[in-house]
Amino acid sequence: MKIAVTAQEPGLDSPVDPRFGRATYFVLFDAATGEHSVHDNEQNLNAPQGAGIQAAQKIAELQANVLLTGHVGPKAFHTLQAADVVIYSGVNGTVREALERWSTNQLAPPAAKADVEGHWV
Repeated sequence: MKIAVTAQEPGLDSPVDPRFGRATYFVLFDAATGEHSVHDNEQNLNAPQGAGIQAAQKIAELQANVLLTGHVGPKAFHTLQAADVVIYSGVNGTVREALERWSTNQLAPPAAKADVEGHWV
């Protein structure tokens, strides 16, 4: 199982980025091996539109099964759902803490819908 976490900086000790589409980085954690990799989201940081959809497509390309993030908009939410990614929003703390809370079932249930409007900053 692969878990993607939005991050403000590269690495496990980074704060979780509250923005999905315009997150600075995605940390991809492989629960089977315990290894992680960092992927920048630079192309979407200043995109005039479509950042959420493009970021969701990147998560799907990384073959993530789960996404941990602060907030996700409606278009990104639907794109992630279509890729069968389970979305947890309202996540905060560091990437490491978020992964620990996920692995011990301490997060709120998966999101049933987007929690912000499109073009949220």
